[in-house]
Amino acid sequence: MIIRPQGSLQILSYQEASQLCDVSQSGLNELLRQCALAVLNTGSNEDNMLTLLNKYSDFDIKVSVKGRGVQLIIKNAPRHAFVDNELIIGLKEHLFAVIRDLLYARNDVLESGHFDITRSHGITNAIFHIARNAGLVKPNVLPNIVVCWGGHSISEDEYQYSKHLGYELGLRNIDICTGCGPGVMKAPMKGALLGHGKQRYQEGRYIGITEPGIIAAEAPNAFVTELCIMPDIEKRLEAFVRLGHGIVIFPGGAGTMEELLYLLSILLHPENRNIPLPVVLSGNEASRGYFDAIIDFISDTLGPEACELLEVIIDHPRDVATKMKTAMETVRQDRKASSDAYYFNWRLKLELDQQQPFIPTHESMHNLNLHKNQPIHHLASQLRKAFSGIVAGNVKADGIREIEKHGPFKIVGDPVIMKAMDRLLQKFVDQKRMKLDASDYNPCYTIEHPEDHL
Repeated sequence: MIIRPQGSLQILSYQEASQLCDVSQSGLNELLRQCALAVLNTGSNEDNMLTLLNKYSDFDIKVSVKGRGVQLIIKNAPRHAFVDNELIIGLKEHLFAVIRDLLYARNDVLESGHFDITRSHGITNAIFHIARNAGLVKPNVLPNIVVCWGGHSISEDEYQYSKHLGYELGLRNIDICTGCGPGVMKAPMKGALLGHGKQRYQEGRYIGITEPGIIAAEAPNAFVTELCIMPDIEKRLEAFVRLGHGIVIFPGGAGTMEELLYLLSILLHPENRNIPLPVVLSGNEASRGYFDAIIDFISDTLGPEACELLEVIIDHPRDVATKMKTAMETVRQDRKASSDAYYFNWRLKLELDQQQPFIPTHESMHNLNLHKNQPIHHLASQLRKAFSGIVAGNVKADGIREIEKHGPFKIVGDPVIMKAMDRLLQKFVDQKRMKLDASDYNPCYTIEHPEDHL
């Protein structure tokens, strides 16, 4: 099947087309194939990248440049991506967003020599350019973006609650940014779309930010209208906090804890103490135990200073939306007073260790510094990496291969931290929050906490 452009990409050079068809290790074809298959598989209940690749092992995509522009030649794609043999328009837009971002990140950022990605500011600058190229950076717009984090494996009641909160945000003309996948990443967008419609708000934005390693587990949902694929999870996380003006965290699993710990590693940094970035944890009454477990874990590992940064609001979506609407004015005043941009939070201080890609291997997971003899924002960053490794072992192709080859990751550290982590992860397993098909979940990790050290 031949597909022509829809959305943000209209033309390519012959060199760019060659890169996308290059099947060598340095080429982009395999990365394009994985991301394109994930996009075309939107709506399925599969969150295992390796299983998806094996299921559609004969899927193929090539790019050609004709006189009139770009053509995609797709073979053996998932049938549910088509209606009457025509690719769904939203999926077509997402497909060309994948091509746009893969090429731009490779050619204009990572390998251009224009960005020093060995330094913190260089990485932030690269993220800004990728986001701007994707159309996410919009000048002359007041702070209005609420980032919604949460799991793709949630209950129906939690889904309905997050949709209701999205509706309340939409009624207040607030735009939504999520990880773009199913579950809590989809529900607030769906609710906001209804709220925006009732208010006749025509400028509603539904921003999805992802990265190649997670896109199969969290394929872009149908409500995403502005999709951006960052090169890795660290740049994805930084894009959230730079572009967003407030954050709502819903129930989730290991990935949501990774996001929360990443956020705490920033908010706990001494240089960020006076920068407003409102954070609310929220869910329905049935999720109260989940949030109690989260706060207990944060208290046991990072202490009361970290807990004070978090507000939990249970079963009151209107209150959360009102709080976020009020906070937008606080953020606006702060950005105006500091001459910082409304569309990108340049002032947040991130350390290089928070920005450089963490590759979960058995060695890197075992060597994490999970002890309390360090500043708490450093410990939060190390804990974030531990959960990042668990996410990789659950749903990312490379992580799954690593587990299949060498067995579970071994996580070691301070006994108090290890016991707290063990308790929290067991709750996630018991509540079936680790994967979509969690009926026979086999942990990709072991937690070591020698009792004789207590």
